[in-house]
Amino acid sequence: MSNFYEERATMIAAGDLQEFVPFGRDHCKHHPNALNLQLRQLQPASELWSSDGAAGLVGSLQEVTIHEKQKESWQLRKGVSEIGEEVDYDEELYVAGNMVIWSKGSKSQALAVYKAFTVDSPVQQALWCDFVISQDKSEKAYSSDEVEKCICILQSSCINMHSIEGKDYIASLPFQVANVWPTKYGLLFERSSSSHEVPPGPPREPLPTMFSMLHPLDEITPLVCKSGSLFGSSRVQYVVDHAMKIVFLNTDPSIIMTYDTVQSLHSVWALRRVKTEEENVVLKFSEQGGTPQNVATSSSLTAHLRSLSKGDSPVASPFQNYSSIHSQSRSTSSPSLHSRSPSISNMAALSRAHSPALGVHSFSGVQRFNLSSHNQSPKRHSISHSPNSNSNGSFFAPETEPIVPELCIDHLWTETVTNIREKNSQASKVFITSDLCGQKFLCFLVESQLQLRCVKFQESNDKTQLIFGSVTNIQAKDAAPVEKIDTMLVLEGSGNLVLYTGVVRVGKVFIPGLPAPSLTMSNTMPRPSTPLDSVSTPKPLSKLLGSLDEVVLLSPVPELRDSSKLHDSLYNEDCTFQQLGTYIHSIRDPVRNRVTLELSNGSMVRITIPEIATSELVQTCLQAIKFILPKEIAVQMLVKWYSVHSAPGGPSYHSEWNLFVTCLMNMMGYNTDRLAWTRNFDFEGSLSPVIAPKKARPSETGSDDDWEYLLNSDYHQNVESHLLNRSLCLSPLEVSQMKDEDFSQNLILDSSTLLFTHIPAIFFVLHLVYEELKLNTLMGEGIRSLVDLLVQLARDLKLEPYVDHYYRDYPRLVRTTGQVCTVDQGQTGFMHHPSFFTSEPPSIYQWVSSCLKGEGTPPYPYLPGICERSRLVVLSIALYILGDESSISDESSQYLSRITIAPQKCQAEPEENRFSFRHSTSVSSLAERLVVWMTNVGFTLRDLETLPFGIALPIRDAIYHCREQPASDWPEAVCVLIGRQDLSKQACEGNLPKGKSSVTQVLSSDVPSGTETEEEDDGMNDMNQEVMSLIWSEDLRVQDVRRLLQSAHPVRVNVVQYPELSDHEFIEEKENRLLQLCQRTMALPVGRGMFTLFSYHPVPTEPLPIPKLNLTGRAPPRNTTVDLNSGNIDVPPNMTSWASFHNGVAAGLKIAPASQIDSAWIVYNKPKHAELANEYAGFLMALGLNGHLTKLATLNIHDYLTKGHEMTSIGLLLGVSAAKLGTMDMSITRLLSIHIPALLPPTSTELDVPHNVQVAAVVGIGLVYQGTAHRHTAEVLLAEIGRPPGPEMEYCTDRESYSLAAGLALGMVCLGHGSNLIGMSDLNVPEQLYQYMVGGHRRFQAGLHREKHKSPSYQIKEGDTINVDVTCPGATLALAMIYLKTNNRSIADWLRAPDTMYLLDFVKPEFLLLRTLARCLILWDDILPNSKWVDSNVPQIIRENSISLSEIELPCSEDLNLETLSQAHVYIIAGACLSLGFRFAGSENLSAFNCLHKFAKDFMTYLSAPNASVTGPYNLETCLSVVLLSLAMVMAGSGNLKVLQLCRFLHMKTGGEMNYGFHLAHHMALGLLFLGGGRYSLSTSNSSIAALLCALYPHFPAHSTDNRYHLQALRHLYVLAAEPRLLVPVDVDTNTPCYALLEVTYKGTQWYEQTKEELMAPTLLPELHLLKQIKVKGPRYWELLIDLSKGTQHLKSILSKDGVLYVKLRAGQLSYKEDPMGWQSLLAQTVANRNSEARAFKKQEILDLFSSVLYECVTQETPEMLPAYIAMDQAIRRLGRREMSETSELWQIKLVLECFSSRSHQERLQNRPKRGLLMNSEFLPVVKCTIDNTLDQWLQAGGDVCVHAYLSGQPPEESQLSMLACFLVYHSVPAPRHLPSIGLEGSTSFAELLFKFKHLKMPVRALLRLAPLLLGNPQPMVM
Repeated sequence: MSNFYEERATMIAAGDLQEFVPFGRDHCKHHPNALNLQLRQLQPASELWSSDGAAGLVGSLQEVTIHEKQKESWQLRKGVSEIGEEVDYDEELYVAGNMVIWSKGSKSQALAVYKAFTVDSPVQQALWCDFVISQDKSEKAYSSDEVEKCICILQSSCINMHSIEGKDYIASLPFQVANVWPTKYGLLFERSSSSHEVPPGPPREPLPTMFSMLHPLDEITPLVCKSGSLFGSSRVQYVVDHAMKIVFLNTDPSIIMTYDTVQSLHSVWALRRVKTEEENVVLKFSEQGGTPQNVATSSSLTAHLRSLSKGDSPVASPFQNYSSIHSQSRSTSSPSLHSRSPSISNMAALSRAHSPALGVHSFSGVQRFNLSSHNQSPKRHSISHSPNSNSNGSFFAPETEPIVPELCIDHLWTETVTNIREKNSQASKVFITSDLCGQKFLCFLVESQLQLRCVKFQESNDKTQLIFGSVTNIQAKDAAPVEKIDTMLVLEGSGNLVLYTGVVRVGKVFIPGLPAPSLTMSNTMPRPSTPLDSVSTPKPLSKLLGSLDEVVLLSPVPELRDSSKLHDSLYNEDCTFQQLGTYIHSIRDPVRNRVTLELSNGSMVRITIPEIATSELVQTCLQAIKFILPKEIAVQMLVKWYSVHSAPGGPSYHSEWNLFVTCLMNMMGYNTDRLAWTRNFDFEGSLSPVIAPKKARPSETGSDDDWEYLLNSDYHQNVESHLLNRSLCLSPLEVSQMKDEDFSQNLILDSSTLLFTHIPAIFFVLHLVYEELKLNTLMGEGIRSLVDLLVQLARDLKLEPYVDHYYRDYPRLVRTTGQVCTVDQGQTGFMHHPSFFTSEPPSIYQWVSSCLKGEGTPPYPYLPGICERSRLVVLSIALYILGDESSISDESSQYLSRITIAPQKCQAEPEENRFSFRHSTSVSSLAERLVVWMTNVGFTLRDLETLPFGIALPIRDAIYHCREQPASDWPEAVCVLIGRQDLSKQACEGNLPKGKSSVTQVLSSDVPSGTETEEEDDGMNDMNQEVMSLIWSEDLRVQDVRRLLQSAHPVRVNVVQYPELSDHEFIEEKENRLLQLCQRTMALPVGRGMFTLFSYHPVPTEPLPIPKLNLTGRAPPRNTTVDLNSGNIDVPPNMTSWASFHNGVAAGLKIAPASQIDSAWIVYNKPKHAELANEYAGFLMALGLNGHLTKLATLNIHDYLTKGHEMTSIGLLLGVSAAKLGTMDMSITRLLSIHIPALLPPTSTELDVPHNVQVAAVVGIGLVYQGTAHRHTAEVLLAEIGRPPGPEMEYCTDRESYSLAAGLALGMVCLGHGSNLIGMSDLNVPEQLYQYMVGGHRRFQAGLHREKHKSPSYQIKEGDTINVDVTCPGATLALAMIYLKTNNRSIADWLRAPDTMYLLDFVKPEFLLLRTLARCLILWDDILPNSKWVDSNVPQIIRENSISLSEIELPCSEDLNLETLSQAHVYIIAGACLSLGFRFAGSENLSAFNCLHKFAKDFMTYLSAPNASVTGPYNLETCLSVVLLSLAMVMAGSGNLKVLQLCRFLHMKTGGEMNYGFHLAHHMALGLLFLGGGRYSLSTSNSSIAALLCALYPHFPAHSTDNRYHLQALRHLYVLAAEPRLLVPVDVDTNTPCYALLEVTYKGTQWYEQTKEELMAPTLLPELHLLKQIKVKGPRYWELLIDLSKGTQHLKSILSKDGVLYVKLRAGQLSYKEDPMGWQSLLAQTVANRNSEARAFKKQEILDLFSSVLYECVTQETPEMLPAYIAMDQAIRRLGRREMSETSELWQIKLVLECFSSRSHQERLQNRPKRGLLMNSEFLPVVKCTIDNTLDQWLQAGGDVCVHAYLSGQPPEESQLSMLACFLVYHSVPAPRHLPSIGLEGSTSFAELLFKFKHLKMPVRALLRLAPLLLGNPQPMVM
C-alpha cells in the first residue's frame, strides 16, 4: 500500500466559501459624513484651508483630489474579548477618506460596528496599538504593567489615539510620516524622506529617520540602532539611513524587518528598550567628532521637531507655519520634560518662514540629540554652548535639551548577498508562521521574483536572543499564514492554491465552487461568462456559484495566469492563450484559519481551512505522537494525516477516529484491508484516499467481498439480535468466518513505512493517553475505541503484560486471543525501543492504590502538556496522602518521570522507592496547600466532577477539610473550589475597586417609603433601614432619633395667652419663645451629621440635596406660622450663619468615602444664591473630612480662597488639611501659611486675614503635620500660644480661640512624642507650656516677631506677664497631647489639681477640668472604670469640705470659699469622666458605662437641688453636658437606650440656662450614640484622641455666633476619629443581611487574660488591635475564621466596604430571624418523622438506602458525595447480576475502601475523632461485604476452574471472562507471568504461600481465596 503515499496530488477541501465585502464599506455609505464630503468638494479651494484647522492651503488642494476617487483599505485581526476568554471571530478596521470604522464580530452574530471615527483630514493609516502605562521604564517591569488598548489614526499633520476606556489623545507630528507601526512598547514612526533634505553646504549629521512614541502623552523620540559585528565593533547611533525601510514589525517576538534600497537586502532587528549606557553614548558622541561650528550649525533640532511643519516644500506659505504653531501647542505640554517656552518655537517658525533658504539649513540639524547631558536626573537642565557658536545656533541654544531615545534595535540577521540581486526586490508581504511541530519561520514574499523566502529561527536556550537559520525559497505569487493550524497558504504562479506547513508541502487546496487550474489541456470548451464579475449587484452566493458547478464536474480546467506575468513565467508549457475564467489573484487578511481570496475580476471570497482534527480523542493522540517523534517525521506524519482527513468529502465526526486508526496503522506498515477489525470500519460512503485506490475500482458487477463485508458489519449484528428478528423466526445467516490461515501468511508488517521504527514509542505514549483518559469519566467512548488499537499493537509487539492489563480493564472488549500480525524477525532490530519504555504497563489506578496502601511504586511516567490530569492526580496524592509538601513545589518530582525524546542514559527498571507517610504537618495545612495549588494550576469544580469518584475522594476529602475551616483571605478561585460561595463572593468584592461593589446595593434602601417622599427632605432618608432594623429590632428608637435631630420642619411654639396679655405682647411672647427654640434647632445639624455619617452614595449627575434649616414655628391650636423676621423682636445679626455652615457639613458628611465623585461635581454643587454660601462652605469642609477634597483641582481651591468669603475659607482650609492628614504636603502648607502671619517672612506685606480664618489655618497646620514632630512648625506654634495682642488692637478680640488652636496644633504636631522630641530640646517645649499654664513673666521673644511685641497691650493691662486666661487651655491640651499615653508621672504632677485653698483661688475652675483631663490622658493606663477612681482625682481639701448639694443648710466657714470648692469639685469630676470617655471610647465597656451613667444621674439631681446656685447652674449644665458626651463616647454607635433617654430628656429642656452650646453638646452626644446609623464607632488611636479633643472641647459656645473660646467648625473633626466597625452578615444566597453568631477572641493584656465572647452580629466589633480572631460560629452557618494575628488589613477592607461579611446557611437550617430558637431545623424534624409511611413500596431497601444516604449527605454537608454513593450502589448491583463489562467502577470502589483504611486516614481520625466523615462509616463495610460475597459465590460456582486456567496460562472460557477480570482486579491477583518465578507447584502449606507471595504485595484475604487452587485443593477456603 505504500505506493499510495507517493506524491499524489492530494487535495485539501476548504470549508465554506462566502463572498467577502469589507463591513465598513457598507457602513460608510450610510455614515452621516458622506454627504459633507461631497459638499466639501464643491467649495472653492481658497475657503477650504481656513475651515480645516491643521492643513494648510496646499493640503486642502490635495484633499479635493483625493476625494474624487475614495481610497479604501482595511485590516482584520482575531477578536479580542475584554474578559480574556477564548473567542473566535474577526475584528475589522476599515479606512476610507476621513473615516475609520472599527467593527467586531461576536460569538453569535456577524460583524457589527463597534466604533466609528471621523477626523478632519484624510486618514493615511489606522491601526490597533496597546500602550503600556508604566511607572518604571525598565524591561523587567514591562510584564506587570497595565496596558491601554488604543486605536491610532494617522493624518498628515497629527495622530489621534482613542483608548477603549474612552480617553482621547492627539499628538502633532513634527515631520511627515511615511508609516506607523504598532510595537510591543508603543508606536514606531518612519519619517518620509523628501528630496530637499540633503542641501548643499558643509557636511552635517543627517536627521534620524525612525522615531518612537511610548505613550500618547510622551514625546516622540528618535530610535537608536546597535549594529552588530557586521561592520566591525558594535556602535550605537541614531537610525539615519534613508535607504532603510521597514517592511514588517512583529510584537512577539519583538522584531523588525527592514529593506535596504541601496543594497537590496533584507535585515532583521530586535526591538527593545534602550539601556542607560547607550543613551549616554548617543547623547555624547557628537562631541568627539566635528568642530564646534559643526555642532552649532545643527543646534536646533528641538525647534525643528517642534515647529517645522510637515516639510511640504522649502518655500511654504506663511500661513502654513502659522497654523502649525497652534497645532504644536498640544504636544509640547509633555509631562516628562522640564522647561520650555512656546515663544521660542514660534519665533523659530516665523524666522523659517521669512528666510526659507537659511531655514532649511539651520533647522535640520541633529544638535538636539547630540547635546551631552551631564546629569542623568529626570530634570534635564539645558546646557549652555561654546562661545563661538554662530548666531543662528546660539539663538536657540539656551532652550534646547537632548531628547533621550527610548527604543533601540539590535541587528540579528541579514540575508546573504547573491550576484543576481534585482534592484527592486523589496518584500511586499512578511509574516511569521510556525509548522506543525512548532518550528518558527519568518517568511517574506519578493513579488518581483515570485519567490517566498522562509527563514527558520528559534530562541536561544537562555531565551535572550533569536537565532536565524537557513533560507528556503518557495515559488509563489502570494502567501498568507493560517495560524490556527500552523500552516500557510501559498498561491503558486500557476494559480494553484497550495497548503504548506513550514516548508513542507501538504497539498493543493480544493475550493468547492472555484475551478482548480490544472496543467492538462483536456478541456478546451469555452467557459460561460465569468460568474463572479459584477460586484455592484451582490447576487446570492448560491447563484454566484451555481454556474460553476457543472464546470467543476468536468475535468479540471486549464491554467490561468495574469498576462502581465507571462513573460517571466516559470513554466514553459504550451498553455499560452488567456483563459476566460476567473482565477485567484491574491490572498489577504488571514485570521485564525480563515483567509480572503481576491479574484481576478475584483470580487473577494473568504474561505476556511479545515482544522487538523475535530474530535478530542484524535487531537490528544496526535499531540502525544507528535511529542514523541523526531520533528521531521512528526511533520510528515501530520501532513499525511491532514491530507487524508481534509480530502474533499472528508469524514464526519464519527468516522474520524476510524480514519485516524487506518491512517496511523498504514503508516506503521499494517495492511488495514486485511486486518479483521479495521476492515469493517464504515466510512459512511466517503471512500477516502486512505482506503487504497484499488478498492474504489469501477466495477459494475460487485463481488463476493461486498456481501461478506455486509455480513461482518456492526449493523448486521445489531439487526440479528433484534427482537423482530426472533419473532419472524429468521434463521441467522452463516457468516463464513474468514479463515485465519488465509491471512496469516499475508499479515507481515511492512518495515519500510514511515513510522515502523517508532511503533514501540507510539504505543507507549498512546498507552499513557489511555491512562489519562481513564481519569475523565466523560471519555468512556474514546477509551473503548483506543483499547482496540492498543490491544492490536500490544499483541504484535508481544507485550503480554499490556494485553493482560487491557483485559482486566475491558474484559468484554479484549479477547484473550486475536489476530496477530507478525513482525519480521529480521526487522525487529530496526524498531527503536525508547529508554522510557517499561515492560510493566504504567497504571494510574495501580499507582494510587499502592500509595494508599503505603507500598513503594516507581515514578509515574507523564507526557508534559498532554497527560496533565495524571500529573495532577499523582502530585495531589503525594501531597495529601503521603504528606510530602515538597511534591508540588519542585518540578523534578520523585513521583513523576517526565518523558523526553532525548535518549537518556539507559537505566534499568527504576527502583521502587518506598513512600512513607510524613506526620510533620497537620492535615489542615496539607489540605490547604493542596487546594491552593490545584486552583493555581487551573483545576476547577467541573474538572473534579469528571474525575472518577475513587480517585477524586482524597481531593474531595481535602476540600471538605478546607470547607470546614477556611482561611478568610483565600483567593476567589479557591473558595469556589471548596464550595464556599460566601467566601468567594467576599473575595470577589475584595478585588473590586471601592465604590463599585455590589455591597452598596445590598445595603442601601432603594426607595424611601411613600410617606417620606411627599414631605420635605430632612436629610436622613438615605439611612440603611434594613441593617438598622436588624441592630435595633425591638423598638422604634431610630425613628425617635430622626424626630429629635430633624431641623427641616417648623417647631411647635406652645405659649398660653394669659388674660392680662395683649395680643401684641402675646405675639412678642411667642416670637421670644421661638427664638429660644431656634437656639436648639440651630444646634441640631452637628448631631445629624454624626447620625447620617457616610451613609449615601451621591448620583454624579445631581447636586447633593441639602435639607433646609427651618427656623419658623407653628402655634397651636390654629397652627399659625410664627416667624422671627416680623420685626417685633430683636434678632441677633448673622444668627444663622454658623447653623447653615453646620447644616452644609452634615449634608456633605453623608457622602461615603467610597463614592465616585470628581472635581467637576464638587464645583457643580456650588449654589446660585449668595445666602447659601455658608452651607457650601460647610459642604467643602465635609468633603475634606471624607477625603474627597483631594480631587478638587488646585485651581478651584485658589478660586474659592480669592473670593474672600470667610466661611468658605474656613471650611476649605480645614477640609483640605483633614484630607491631607499627617502628610506634610508642601502645596497645602503654602496654602495655609498665607493665612498665618507667623509663618510668613517678617518683611512680607501684612495680609488682612479674618481672625477665624487664622484659627482654622493654625489647626490646619496641626492636621497636616500631625505626628511628624516637625521642628520649625512646633517652634512657631509654641510662640503663637502666647501671641500678645498687636499694637493696632488687631488681635485683641477672641484671642482665646487662637491660643487654643495653636495649643491644639502644637499638640498634634508632637502627638505622643513625649520626651523623645528629637532636635527640640533647646525649645524647652514642656517648660514653656507649663509657664503658659501657670503664668509668670513672658520670656524675651527671640527672632522674627520681636518688633511687633514691644508695645504694651491695650484692652487688658498685661505688660510683660503672661495672660493665663488666654494661654492656659491651649498649653494644657498641648501637654496632654504631647505626653499622651506616655504615663509620664513628672509631667502629670504639674497638672495635679491644687490642694490648698490659696492655690485654688488662682485657677479658674474651668481649667481644672482641662488639667484633670490632661493628667488622666497622660497617665492613660491608670484610668479605671469605677467611681472610686473618679473621686480619687479630687484633692483632699475639696473632698473633705465640699458640700453635698442635696443638703439644705450651708456649713459656714470663713476661711473656705465654698463656691470655689464646689465649682472645683464638679469640674474635676467632669474632667475625670471625660478622660474615662476617651479611654473607653467606642468600647461599650459596661463598668465605664455604669460609672458614667451614675455621675450623669447625680448631676441631673444636683441641677434641681435647692442649693444648686452655690455651684452655679451654668457650671452644672456644663459638667452634665461633658459627662453626657463621655457616656456617648463610650457607647458610640451602640444606640444605648438609657443614654438615649437622657438625651431625649435634655432635648425637651429649652428654657433657663439652656443655651445654644448646651443643645449642641446634647445633640452631639445623641449623634455619637448613633454614629453613622450604628455602623461607626470611635477609635482610641492617638490621632483619634487628638481629633476628639478638638471636637469635644468642653467649653461650649454661648450663642450661635460665638467663636471666642473655640472655633465652632472644629466640632466636626470627630469624623477623623470615627472608624467603621459594624460587621453585617449577609446571606450569600438571598443577598440580605441576617443574624449570625460571632465568637470574638480578645488578646491577653495586663488587665485580663485572653478571653472569648459571643456576639450576635450585626454588631459593632471592639477595636481591632485588641482582637486575636473573629469566628462565625455554627451550627447554622458555615464556620469562618478571620485571623487577626496575621494582620488586620483583610478585616479592615471588609469593614470599610459597609462591613458586609457573606455567610452561608448550612443545609437544613433556617436563619435566626425565621427560627430564633432553632426548633425548626431539618435535623430537629427528621428525628421525629424517620418512620414515615414509605413502607408501602416494593423497592423498600433501595428507598431506605437512598433516604439514609440523602440524609447523611445533607447533614454532613457533603451533597457532592451523592453521585459516588449511587455509583457504588449501582456497581455492586451490576456485579451481583454478573453484568460488569468493564472494571473501572470496581477499581473506584477498591480505591475508596483503600482510602478509608489507609494509614494516613486512620491516623487523622485518631487525632480528630470529632470530625465529620466524607462517607458514612456504616456504608463502606456493607459494600465490602457484598462484593466479597458475590465474588466468593462465583468462585464456588465454577469460577475456581476459570482462575486456575488463567493462572496456568490457558485460555479461560468466554462466558466467565468479565467475572474473572473483576476477581483479578478486586483481589489484586498478580499476572501469571509473575507466578513461575516463585515456583508454585512445590508449596504445601499456606504459610509457605504467604512467604512466597510477600514481594508480590498481594493482600492476605485474596491469598486465602487462591490458596486452595495453588495448593492443589479444589475447595476454596471462603471466610
